[in-house]
Amino acid sequence: MDFSALTAYLDSLKDVGMPGCDLAVYRDHRKIYRHHAGFRDREAGVPMDGNEVFRLYSATKLHTCTAALQLIEQGKMRLDDPVSDYLPAFGTLSVLENGRIHAAYTVLTIRHLFAMQGGFNYDLHSPSLEKAIFYSRGKADTVTMVNALAEEPLSFNPGEHFQYCLCHDVLGAVVEVVSGMRFGEYLKTHIWDPLGMKDTGFRLTDEMRPRLAKLYMYDAAQQKTVPHPDPEKNPYQLTENYESGGAGLYSTVDDSILLTDALACGGTGKSGAHILKPATIDLMRKNQQEGQCLKDFQALKRFGYGYGLGVRTMMDPTYSKGPAGEFGWDGAACAYTLSDPKNRLSAFLGTHVCNFAYGYATVHPTIRDLIYEGLEK
Repeated sequence: MDFSALTAYLDSLKDVGMPGCDLAVYRDHRKIYRHHAGFRDREAGVPMDGNEVFRLYSATKLHTCTAALQLIEQGKMRLDDPVSDYLPAFGTLSVLENGRIHAAYTVLTIRHLFAMQGGFNYDLHSPSLEKAIFYSRGKADTVTMVNALAEEPLSFNPGEHFQYCLCHDVLGAVVEVVSGMRFGEYLKTHIWDPLGMKDTGFRLTDEMRPRLAKLYMYDAAQQKTVPHPDPEKNPYQLTENYESGGAGLYSTVDDSILLTDALACGGTGKSGAHILKPATIDLMRKNQQEGQCLKDFQALKRFGYGYGLGVRTMMDPTYSKGPAGEFGWDGAACAYTLSDPKNRLSAFLGTHVCNFAYGYATVHPTIRDLIYEGLEK
């Protein structure tokens, strides 16, 4: 193995808009590569040291979908169950279509939530959410907030389209109801603690806060990366008690690689803990998009990929140095996960720049391909 080209590439990213990054690669529970580059805080000259805490944003979805699949494995819910079986507020949904609101023609299911086919959007300031925040004085819990979302009309009938949205926030509330545990406590008990993840959660602890990587955003008008104007605010923490299954987590590279490694190794972690069965992981990475839904997903330009139960999944490996079935997801600050069961290979990239389209279009696939090229040398 020779990852020198990968190292050179990571070192170059600070010059093209990514102030700092940290990458870990595991194979069969063993670390085969680790490199951090750039700055935790560019303006203060503080370099990355490999102990940073990052905002996972949508990489949170990997945790939420793993949790929900555990409950499906246990027979506590099924993929094609109506969501209203667990959250009755979702039994009477409406759709806004051609300027008119009508009752939804199809039943919203758990599968629709996983596959981003539920018809929700990503409006964090919708009237129903704002009302729930106001009347609870900013204290509404996860289930209360998600139930409020059911008051908003959907963008389309469930199953008609793929639309990236708050589906996994709803799925997190389902996990809470089905398990009988607060969502974050379920994740800690059934995923984080068994895998040995000690630096992951919905809230920053006093020990984590000093290690939080400074948040940046790419300013297209200036064509450069600038400090985020509101770095302390987490827009997905809707209330002090809300736990966003779609984008709420903080974590480190050392922690996050343990989950991607387990998913690459048949659901068994480095610790020996079993979090999912291999057949369940195969289900997770099975493409769920057909017809118009697949066209909708392909508009995101994740070339070669379809979208399964909460993850991109490689369908056409002519676009990649890796194999069919490699899967994972990313986040709004450019975090990136990769799990490859064929090679028992996994990777996690932590970084901290938002609005950086170049990261998804170029940086992520380049890192992926350089990992595979390095393996062959």
